[in-house]
Amino acid sequence: MIVETMLPLGRADSGLKQADGTVDITAVAGDAARVEALGFDGIAVQDNKEDPYVMSTLALQATSRLRVATSVAIAFPRSPTVTAMTAWSLARLSGGRFVLGLGSQVKGHIERRFGGRWSAPAPWMRDYLRAIRDLWSAWQNGTPVNHTSAHYTINLNVPIFTPAPLACGPIPIHLAAVNPAMCGVAGELADGLRVHPICSPHYLRSVILPAVRKGAARSGRALENFEVAVKPLVATAADPEKLALKREEMRGRVAFYGSTPAYAAAFEAHELADLAQRLNQYSRAQRWAEMSALVPDDVLDEFVTIGLHDTIVQQLRARYQGLADSMEFSIPVTNEADTARLAEMVEELRR
Repeated sequence: MIVETMLPLGRADSGLKQADGTVDITAVAGDAARVEALGFDGIAVQDNKEDPYVMSTLALQATSRLRVATSVAIAFPRSPTVTAMTAWSLARLSGGRFVLGLGSQVKGHIERRFGGRWSAPAPWMRDYLRAIRDLWSAWQNGTPVNHTSAHYTINLNVPIFTPAPLACGPIPIHLAAVNPAMCGVAGELADGLRVHPICSPHYLRSVILPAVRKGAARSGRALENFEVAVKPLVATAADPEKLALKREEMRGRVAFYGSTPAYAAAFEAHELADLAQRLNQYSRAQRWAEMSALVPDDVLDEFVTIGLHDTIVQQLRARYQGLADSMEFSIPVTNEADTARLAEMVEELRR
């Protein structure tokens, strides 16, 4: 199992990540070096309040063996050429330790936050990935680029703007997906899948992986080296009292995800369509404080791995063995004892 953590590494005394998700970008390099020292295999950075490619650059420069993945960078507001060039530069900088993780975002964000025009995301992402692959092939082999699709026409490859070939090998592309159509695109064209936290082991097994295999069959590819990366919802603590608080925190998270129409399929797979619809109604009415109470314990247990520090690794292994190749995991680190415990957990997960 490849074990990653999300930057910044969760620790109560650092101030790196506030309750609203704010990240201190000046601390990314130091945090990345600390993650490497703890024995993690990789780091994932989000496209949230700081640019994920800037954060990736800082993390890669501060480390020597960790892989760094965008989990995920939003694709559509950036042209395929811009994304291809950025990933190329980061791969060269790191000697091949960069993973390009891409996601589509939802219609409201593409139109109202980025000022773009919306289109069906799965076909759009297929064209986007093919455009990147065509650019990389042209740069690596010194051949003309000639990509034509419904969304992009790219056929200008001027030498002064063409990067030199890479010595580090191909750049892995991971795709974020929840629904079957995008999972199929991942199986067809990507090197891995970045699974949303709301995707339970049951949903992985019954919906996501079959869709990935179907996509791979369309393009005649094998999936031996295809990576499934999960970042499960986890409630863990050192003692039962703190665990109870974490459990309720995750109940709120499940309620929030259930209220989002884009994630309804994950609830439908558990025959929870009525719950998802009710949560959505509450969110539209701004009844946020009441939503958690709608999520019963058995539903919470379906979507969240819950346990004390002494047992959480075994529980994660039991839930995801045979389903996932890499996992995002961490605990808050407030002292040296926490640091040692997290290092032990990471090593146990890797085994």
